[in-house]
Parts: sequence; C-alpha cells; structure tokens
Amino acid sequence: MNHPDPSFLPPLQAQAPQTAARLSDALAPAAAPGHFDELRGRGTQPPSGAAAFTPANAPISIASRAYPSSAWADFLDHLGPEGFADLDRRMASLQRQVRDNGITYNVYADADGPERPWSVDLFPLILSQGDWAQIEGGVLQRVRLLDRIMADAYGPQELLRLGLLPSALVQGHPGYLRAMHGVQPVGGMHLPIAAFDMARDAQGDWWVVTQRTQAPSGLGYLLENRLLISRLFPEAFRQMRVQRLAATYRALLDGLRQMSPAGAGARIVLLTPGPYNETYFEHAYLARYLGLTLVEGNDLTVRDAHLYLKTLHGLQPVHGILKRLDDEFLDPLELRSDSRLGVPGLLQAIRAGHVLVANAPGSAFLESSAILGFMPALCRHLLGEELALPSLPTWWCGEQAARHAVLPQLPHSVIRPTWPTPQRTAVLGGTLSAPELAAWTERIQARGDEYTVQAYQPLSQMPTWRPASDEAGGPGPAHITPRSVMLRVFAVCDGPGRWRVLPGGLARIANDEREITSMQRGGSSADVWVQTGGPVDTTTLLAHNQAAPAAVHRSRQVTSRAAENLFWLGRYTERTENTARLAAITLQRLNGEDQASEPLLAWLSTLAVSQGLVLPSVPAATQARRVFERSLVAGLAQPAQVTSVGHNLRGIVGAASAVRDRLSQEHWNLIVSTEAEFFAQPQSDDVHDDDEGDDEPAGGGDAAGYLHLEALRQLETVSGRTAAMTGQQTDRMTRDDGWRLLSIGRHLERLGFLSAVLHSALQTGAVFDESGFEAVLGLFDSTITFHAQYQLRRDMPALLDLLVIDRDNPRSLAWVAHTLRGRIARIETAAGTKGESANEGIPDIAGLSLSALCEQDAEGRYGALEQYLEHCTRGALGLSDVLATRYFAHSADAARHSVGV
Repeated sequence: MNHPDPSFLPPLQAQAPQTAARLSDALAPAAAPGHFDELRGRGTQPPSGAAAFTPANAPISIASRAYPSSAWADFLDHLGPEGFADLDRRMASLQRQVRDNGITYNVYADADGPERPWSVDLFPLILSQGDWAQIEGGVLQRVRLLDRIMADAYGPQELLRLGLLPSALVQGHPGYLRAMHGVQPVGGMHLPIAAFDMARDAQGDWWVVTQRTQAPSGLGYLLENRLLISRLFPEAFRQMRVQRLAATYRALLDGLRQMSPAGAGARIVLLTPGPYNETYFEHAYLARYLGLTLVEGNDLTVRDAHLYLKTLHGLQPVHGILKRLDDEFLDPLELRSDSRLGVPGLLQAIRAGHVLVANAPGSAFLESSAILGFMPALCRHLLGEELALPSLPTWWCGEQAARHAVLPQLPHSVIRPTWPTPQRTAVLGGTLSAPELAAWTERIQARGDEYTVQAYQPLSQMPTWRPASDEAGGPGPAHITPRSVMLRVFAVCDGPGRWRVLPGGLARIANDEREITSMQRGGSSADVWVQTGGPVDTTTLLAHNQAAPAAVHRSRQVTSRAAENLFWLGRYTERTENTARLAAITLQRLNGEDQASEPLLAWLSTLAVSQGLVLPSVPAATQARRVFERSLVAGLAQPAQVTSVGHNLRGIVGAASAVRDRLSQEHWNLIVSTEAEFFAQPQSDDVHDDDEGDDEPAGGGDAAGYLHLEALRQLETVSGRTAAMTGQQTDRMTRDDGWRLLSIGRHLERLGFLSAVLHSALQTGAVFDESGFEAVLGLFDSTITFHAQYQLRRDMPALLDLLVIDRDNPRSLAWVAHTLRGRIARIETAAGTKGESANEGIPDIAGLSLSALCEQDAEGRYGALEQYLEHCTRGALGLSDVLATRYFAHSADAARHSVGV
C-alpha cells in the first residue's frame, strides 16, 4: 500500500478542522471490512458472505462522512505547528523514554532473553463521554454481580441449588478453593479489584469478552502509558479535558486500609512472584507509586495465624496484601505444595480474619469464559436488573442443548478451554480446515464440559503510527495504520461495598492483521483517554492533611529479602572488581617481562584457582604458561564452568533485579548494559590458534595476541563500569540499613580477598620478588599511593604500613575492618540485636604494632602477620553466616512458634 509522505503536508495547526480531518483521512486507510473504525467513528461493511456476529443480526449502520470523528479531529488539530511531520520525532522520543525508564515486559519464551522493552503506541485510544457512560455503568454493575456470585459460591450456594450456575463450573473448577468455603473475607468484599476485557462491534457497542479477578495486570502499565503519552501531547491532553487517574488509585489505597483489621494505620504490602514474572516492572512501579512495600513470598511468615514481614528489625505485622500472583501459588501448605512463591500458612491467617487479601483467594472460577453465558440470568436473580453491558454470546458445551446449538456455528466462533490448561489456547474456527473442524466437533461431542464456544467478534481498529524506519510498517514513508484493539477496564474498591471505575484503561493492540492482542505474543499497548464534560479531577497521592508538618521523617522498611539481595549486590560488585583486576594483572604479567619469575607465576596461579578464574585441573602457569593463559581468557565469560568475571556480573544482575525498586534508573541501566556488552564480545572459542606451544615469546602468534589484547580491553571496561557502580552505590543511595548491608557485603568481600592475596604472597614468596611486590600493590589498588608516600622503597615495613595498618587508606585491612565494625554496630543498635555482637569475629588491629607485624621467626616467617591475615579470612567467612541467621532467615526463634493458632 502506498502511503503519502507526511513531511510534504502543511502543518495542521494552521488548517481548519475540516482540512485536518482530510489530511488524516488521506494518511490513514479505513478499518478492515466488518470492523469499527475508531478514527472515523463508524463501522465498515463486512465482506460479502461473511457471517461475523452482529447483535440480533442487525444491519450495520455506516456513517456517510469519511473524516475523523470530532474527538480525533480535535486531537489531530492539537499536534502542534509541525503536524504530522513531527510524529517520527515524538515516536523516537517515546521509545527512548521507555528504554531510559527501564519499562519492560518479560517474556518467558523469548529466545533473546527474559526481558524486553514495553511496547506502547504513539496515539491514545480516545473514548467520548457517551462511550464511557455505557462502559462505566456496565462495569460497576458487573463487579457487584461478580462479588455476589463469589459470596454465594463460598457461602450458601443458593445459585447451585437453583440450577442458575452449574456446579461443574464452580466446584469442578480447579480454581475453586474448598479451604475457603464459609470464610467471610476481611472487610466483607471478595473482589476489591476486577478487570474486564471488552471489544467494540461494528455498531459501536461494547461487549465483554473476558473478566479477570485473581490478579488482573495492567494497573501499573496503564499509568506509565499515561505519563508517557500525555507528555508527548500536552496541549491535546489539556484542551480535550481528559480525566485524570490519581483519584482512583487514592480511593483504592484508602479503601484497602479502611477495610483492613488495623484501619488507617494498616501495613499493606504488594506481593509479587518475583523479577522473572512477565509483569514484574509493573509490580515494582505500582508499589512505588502507591507507597507499598514490595515483597515476595519468602519476605513473609505466619506465626500463630498472624502474618508478619521479615525485616532487619525483626518481624513486623502485616494487615493487608495486594497480591499479584495466582491463587494456587499462595500457600504451599494447603494449595500447590511445589510453590516457592507463596507463604506457608497464609490461608490460616485469612480464615482467622487477621489479614485482608485483595482479591480474596478462590475467584479463579469467575475467569472461565463459560460463566459469561449465565451472567444475564444471574444478574436478574441477584440484582433484580438486566445486564447493562452484555457479554459476547457464549455457550458452555457441557450442556447438551447448548452443545447441539453451537456445533454448526464453529466456523464462525472461537473455541476456548473451560478450565485453564497450559496445553490449550483459544482457537479461531475461521482458521480451521474442514478436517480440523470435524476433529474439533468430535472432541467437543466427547468432552463437551471441557470446551466453551464464543461468538467471533471482529475487534474495532484504532489508528497507530508507523515511522518510516519501522520494520513492522515495511519500507516507505511514515503513515497511520489501523490495528485491532481490545480495551481492559478496571473497577477498584472505594470502601466497603463500594467500587469506582478507573477513568481510562489499558488498550492492547494486535501487531498485525491477525486479531491477537496478547502482549506475550508480540502485541502492543496504548493509553486510553476518557473525555469528561465536567471538571477534571486534580486529585494526587499527596497527603490530604495540609496542617501536617512540612517534613516528617519516616525510615524506610527494609525487608529481609531486600537486605539479603543488597548484601549480595555489594559482594558481587566487589567480587567482579577484584576478579577483573586479578585477571588483568595476571594477563599482563604472563605477557610481560615478569614471566620468568617463578614465585610470581606460582602466586598468580594459586590466586586464579582460589578466586575461580581457572579450574583446579588446569596446569599452573609455571608448568604451561600458554595453556594457563588461554584457560583464564576462556573462563572470563563462561559462568557455567568457573566463577570468573562473567559469573560475578551475572550475580550482580540477579541481585539487582530483586531490589530494582531501590536502585536509580541510571544504576540499573549501568548494571544491565555492562553485563550485556561483556557477553556480547567475541570469546576465545571464536578465535583459533594452531600453535599450542608454551615457549613462544610474549605476544607471539596473531590469535594469541588478539586474545590477550581483547581480554585486557574487556577487563578494563568492566573495571571502569564497576567503579561507576560503586559510585552509584556510594553517592546515590539513602544511608538506611539496606545500604549499610550493601556496604557490609562490599567490605566483607574486600577483607577476605585482600587478606588472601597478601597471605598467599607471603607463602609463595612472591611479595619478596620485585615483580610480585608491584603486583601485590596493584591488587590492593594502592600502587600510586605507595610510590607517592614511599617513593623507591621496596621493603616489608613500608608495604605493611600502607596495606595493613594505615587507617586513611580505604584499601588497607585496618580501614576495611574498622568500617565493617562501624556498619555492623549501627545495624545491631537499630535492630536491638541481643547476644554476642557479630563484630567479635572481625579482627581489631589496635593491639598490633608495625614492629610486631614485621617480626620474623628463625625460619623467616612473619608469624603475627600471618595469624592476623588468617583471622581476617575466617572473620569474613563467619560474618556472612551470622548475618544470614540473624537478619535474613530469622531462624533463631522460629521453632518457638507455630503457623496456626
């Protein structure tokens, strides 16, 4: 299709509205036949012979005009003086903001990795006041109805006795939790949050396609979409009176607190499956926006039927959970025993009425498409009203009459599984061949209760912008392309027994002509603008009490899981820096003038093995220098084989991803880019060298020389990046207990590494060799300082003065130990830690003098020095275990408590 180039069109701002409409109409093809055209506000005639669903087979009314609707014409007229010619720049800015903000949507099956940027289109989906009035009223009625259905299913079960709802769809559903029968949820509301996926037919009417009640996703992404798109079109957003979103989030937060056992002072947490969930970014973003603590299952524990949060200061009571994982994973004691995502004993705490959970466990049966077919009768019985917002015609094939009626309609329907199964997905009847249709007919006749058939409804199509360089749009100039869209709308609690509808939603866009709007299958998203004729709500999440003090200090709660990951983030950052420096110094010495020094090569070989740079089976550099060198280079980026630089970089990413909500975006981007660039470099397997001899001069062989230089370049880059990470951790993080544990992790690792370096240098005699002496200074990162203070001296007293007892050198053992003791003391004081201090294992240099450290026995050994170094190494190892027991696992007193009452 040929698309006019918008760069040759006159600016829209200078044109009359009708001209703007003509220009956009010229740029935008009409929606496909049988679809509603969101841009033009009209339906399109289905192709001849098509049997697409229309209500009561009504004729499709097609407006006579071909120009954009008034709302879209208004939007286009506010593009600015450059009009369409500026949209490519805005699209590039949008994509850059998504990358810079780290907005991601994880895809488990993505071959390129588990994380990819969030996809959002430049144009919003615009809903008029009339559209929204129909949607809002229908959604409010539906959420009330669903809450009543769930209350009956876990209460008197009147609907089952009257035959208004088949028991197979309730008690036969795997998501029905018998353990929750008879349980009245805290606050009296089963569904504080519900989401409805809707489609618009060719007449312009809205129909419910699916409903989500367990943990509906989208509340965070739609908020991010709003921030992105409103900033790109500020004039249009302001002039078109688009309703704001913050008031609904405020109502949700206030409603949850109001219904919780502790009232306004309740501690509410957001429970996430963790960083490998596809919507983890949304969980972290939503927790930050609402001011909730982001937790995983192992952050929580149940003691005597009460729920607690594990923090550095001990166990803190939790009164409410906003859960973002499916019910079956909530409690491994009563639900899925293999779940590592939930909290053992959580259902017991819920039954005891000690914790509010949004939504109450057991709502999965409401998500079955089969329920939709029974909604009209249920609405009349429970609410005494007709269903305001209809569902697409749906037939559960477990009923003989419905099965016989729908089988002839399979070519024009969608076949859905009644119950969720990983092996089954929705099937479009129109894509099936005659033999496939016959097979499906036999399958449904044999096991009808397992299948639900829904009428096929062509989705409405909204305009999307395709830049000139966009691969999806193909070659050619930038243009507008219609794409099928499905709207997800949210109802959230507004206090006990009350809901409100979020004035907006998440629009999901199909990525091609196929009407598949799933984000997991390559779909995109769009902001949703709801226009209002009244005042725009300017509510924010800022505190309502204007009389409150201007500044109120409130320490941030540090969960044990976050503390442990911060601790390991510090350790892995220091390990990466240490191993990168050791690998670089080793390669330089193996290819320099020092390669003849036996003590130096023996010492470097010992360190390389102990620090995981090479396997113990590799011959030492003193025996086979070239083999040792190639093994070291090959292991840099092989984290599955050795714990070298690549392994530690992966450790940084893993620990950081678990505390991403505590890191600045620059810090996170630095970590991700460092790891990605390091593993993107060509490794030793990509370069071949036929000469395996060990007597070749330094730098001999083109391939060997390339490997040596390329590896040093990579290591230099990693060292620079880890120094930047250290700067981010030192200057860009709040000095709370979480930061102190990160610092403890760094200094614990530094103490263990540097003491091992010096101890090994003494044992191998490398420190007494001139080259080894310089290498020790290099590994302590103190070469410049040493030569500035001691100039040409090369003696042990000068070395030990700087590297062991100098309190002003941040790389000296005394400084590191002193810093560790100070950090630990602060944490123990804040946490009220009882018993022996963890500092007892950290050596204190105060009792040792320089002369004592330099004292040698009859065999020339530095006894006091070696004893001190061994004490440092043991202290570093023991400290890690003490911290884990006291602050991470909280296992010291767990045996005194039970899960239940």
